Amino acid sequence: MIPTLEWLPTGVNFLDQTKLPLEETYVLATSYQEVATVIRDMIVRGAPAIGVSAAMGVAIGIDRSKTTTLDALTAEVDVICDTLAATRPTAVNLFWGIGRIRDLYNRLVEGGADIATIKKAVVEEACQMYDEDIAACKQMGAHGAALMPKTGTVLTHCNAGALATCGYGSALGVIRAAIERGHTIDVLADETRPFLQGARLTAWELMKDNIQTTVLCDNMAGHLMSKGRIQAVIVGADRIAANGDTANKIGTYSVSILAKEHGIPFYVAAPWSTIDLATLTGDGIPIEQRAATEVTHSNGKQMTPDGVGIENPAFDVTPAKYVTAIITERGILRAPYEESIRAMTAQEQPILRS
Repeated sequence: MIPTLEWLPTGVNFLDQTKLPLEETYVLATSYQEVATVIRDMIVRGAPAIGVSAAMGVAIGIDRSKTTTLDALTAEVDVICDTLAATRPTAVNLFWGIGRIRDLYNRLVEGGADIATIKKAVVEEACQMYDEDIAACKQMGAHGAALMPKTGTVLTHCNAGALATCGYGSALGVIRAAIERGHTIDVLADETRPFLQGARLTAWELMKDNIQTTVLCDNMAGHLMSKGRIQAVIVGADRIAANGDTANKIGTYSVSILAKEHGIPFYVAAPWSTIDLATLTGDGIPIEQRAATEVTHSNGKQMTPDGVGIENPAFDVTPAKYVTAIITERGILRAPYEESIRAMTAQEQPILRS
């Protein structure tokens, strides 16, 4: 299992994904401010991993606070949560992770817990969330494996693998689970411009698992679909609206239209924490705009003329009508998604452990 992030006595240790695939180096964050920087600079990325990272960021901020009164600590928690919440707006898991630790903190304060008890409890909760993420990904794989072709090629866009979670993967976790169950699958990985998560990260981690992988330029998928080379598409998600509209890395929307045109199933795999019931449709999902230099430069070399206009939205929204099914740790959702999400929300769910 690839160690994307890990809670250590010295801090939160992150695999630096900006250095992959050429270097496997780690960044140790010893404060909530450093965790915020790691998330903002995409040293860690992927919605599930961001959620757990944010939870660990709040936990390390509380644990290392020097304040001696609950009033002062509560004021500090406000700052910690606001700092982490400002890092990346699209992935709802970020706010889920912050909220879960914040809610626990509030319950402990209301229950009369002292500061030492609170510190111990929030660290334990963040570490439990790490374990739950791995278990959820494996459960997603168990649910989704049967949807993958017994023999064939699966296209994925961006990286929704071990590197985007705490170790097993959402979309790539489904592929891993299918292969573990005897399926023969080749993976086509869109390069995923401009940050190249497919070319750098998906290819790297699948090759480490000896899974046959081929990298495509983003504009090649339609051609290969027309030749019958692709049997399924599976992607992750950063936020899923209550109606099934799905935000994922920029370019996913185009892939979904191509898949629909060619009669190829298009699957989304994401933990339940990625479903945002408060956002009714994809129109309400905020889209992060990132630095122009991600487009203008590649490997430190300028690729565009000075002064040219640049658009760099990090995500787009795939309408629910293009999604064949949504795979979660609770089960598989199908259209109409408003109804299937509502029904699954109402079901009592056990807490998963890895």
